[in-house]
Amino acid sequence: MALRSLNNPIASFIDYLAKTGTDASGEIIPFQATGGVISDYTSGPAVYRAHIFTSSGTFTVSGSNPFGNTVEYLVVAGGGAGAAQHGGGGGAGGYRTATGFPISSSPGVYSVTIGAGGAGGFENAANSGSPSVFAPGYVGVVTSIGGGGGGRYSGPGIGANGGSGGGGGNQENTTRAGGAGQDYPGPNQQGYPGGSGQGQFGTTYRGGGGGGAGGAGTNGTTSPITAGVGGPGLPSSITGITTHYAGGGGGGSYSPTTPQSAAGGIGGGGAGGYSFEGNPGILASNGTYSTGGGGGGSGRQNDPGGSGGSGIVVVRYQIGQLTATAKATGGAISYYGGKTIHTFTSSGTFTNTSGSPISVEYVVIGGGGGTSASGEGGGGGGAGGYLTATTTCPTSSVTITVGAGAAYGPTPNVTGSNGSPSGLSGGLTVSVDGGGAGGAGSPSSGNPGGSGGGSEGDAGAVTSGPASGTNFPGPNQQGYPGGSSTGDGDGGNGGSGGGGAGGSGGSVTANSGPGGHGGIGVQLPATFRNPASTPSPTGGGLGMPGPGGGSFWVAGGGGGAGSYYNSGATGGTGGGPGGPYAGAGNGGPGGSSGPPYHPGNTGGVVNTGSGAGAGGTPVSGGSGIVLIAYPS
Repeated sequence: MALRSLNNPIASFIDYLAKTGTDASGEIIPFQATGGVISDYTSGPAVYRAHIFTSSGTFTVSGSNPFGNTVEYLVVAGGGAGAAQHGGGGGAGGYRTATGFPISSSPGVYSVTIGAGGAGGFENAANSGSPSVFAPGYVGVVTSIGGGGGGRYSGPGIGANGGSGGGGGNQENTTRAGGAGQDYPGPNQQGYPGGSGQGQFGTTYRGGGGGGAGGAGTNGTTSPITAGVGGPGLPSSITGITTHYAGGGGGGSYSPTTPQSAAGGIGGGGAGGYSFEGNPGILASNGTYSTGGGGGGSGRQNDPGGSGGSGIVVVRYQIGQLTATAKATGGAISYYGGKTIHTFTSSGTFTNTSGSPISVEYVVIGGGGGTSASGEGGGGGGAGGYLTATTTCPTSSVTITVGAGAAYGPTPNVTGSNGSPSGLSGGLTVSVDGGGAGGAGSPSSGNPGGSGGGSEGDAGAVTSGPASGTNFPGPNQQGYPGGSSTGDGDGGNGGSGGGGAGGSGGSVTANSGPGGHGGIGVQLPATFRNPASTPSPTGGGLGMPGPGGGSFWVAGGGGGAGSYYNSGATGGTGGGPGGPYAGAGNGGPGGSSGPPYHPGNTGGVVNTGSGAGAGGTPVSGGSGIVLIAYPS
């Protein structure tokens, strides 16, 4: 059946359903696929649909595609962490892509796993990233290997093998090799090796750069004095926007007189840290989330290496044939309910190309707040600020900033960082704050933010918190306060929950034991609830499940940790009782006898803006998201 003439592609994308398969009785079976964030775009005369997974979920297919039952995929694993103590940069996550991959509507449900980036640390060898997997099942499993962690100063010091290899560490008058890339060299390679590191006794130490998907990390050398640069990633336009993925992390650097920051590879690689005599220098940078970039190596002994960026999986296929243009550019573009929706999971530019102002509805969410290890019950991270409204967008370009979720606090018993702000600037101006960090002893109260962080279960007989949400209470509020905690003098409290966009974090009282639940999030406006992007219970769509079985929930507060002294104390659930909801992290249970304190806590889900759960596992708040819709 031929497609109808498409004068306006934005209003007519659904016309691709006019070409369908039939069942045994001859009835029309529309072709449908769900999962991930949807991006519909043209490339020449062809119209493609991409399903973008930044968190784990399922890709579900029914019916027969008139343009062929094959897909193109991109599978990028989590990047490796950079090493501490002027160590090597983390290797990028493995990068795999192919076209013409057969897909079937039977069984029709394919699992997607997004690999986490390796967590940056202090003393031990850096952590490698986790694999990303696209599992169609009947034709095999596509796995990309996590990036190798960087090698550090002491111990073997060799970068770990991975999708791309980690950079080598260094020691006195010694060269330490970088790790190998998966299947390198060869037609099936997923990445390149890391560069070697080198040290000169008592003076200069340079870590090697982590390998990238497009090239090896460079060597760290003492003559000339240079730290290794992260290997470059590779570009892909599978989402409709050309983006580089899987860049390696830069090596760490120390010398008495010569500061140098080694750049991370294009594609999300974090820059290496540096220090020199009498100057703390700068900290290593994390790999960018949803790129598989490696983390940077640190500059000083007491500074942590950067964490690797999480991975991504994208599946695309052709859905139509047309030639006209859309009203605006930027982000992942989809069409639902007579509206065109632009979804920004990372920073970019929205440009109204229609020639006249258009009415838009927006949602802007900041990055979720973080946590640190706490000897008492730490407080959960607050959700990133949440604002939605309708306004008029001029023809000038709008800069979109999507805030990162806060990384895990680098020092035990010291409150960590807030999430990063998100916003619009230029043709439109909207700004929201990142979520407040949960309290961890110094100070005990959580930080204020878009939503406030929860309070630590303070050992003293005092009340900590609550940390307020931005503009709370009021018509322009971005979120709710974190919970408060009343100390009992012997540390028997759990920590309180971080605030959410829809409600305050749960408070705790003396000898209560369990951690407080995170504040409830909010459900995205109906405009943005395209069924094709419905998240699974584990993610892989727009937002996350919420209370009552609903979907598309965002910006929940992280749960507080259980009492340090009570082995039966449970951590609070993220996003409210009965959760985790809205992508918020759970707090770790009580009863741990020492560091890392309350292991088992979980982080906020990427692109939900939800807070991290409190505890000793190094987790981050969820990154934010920006959505813009207008009539098609």
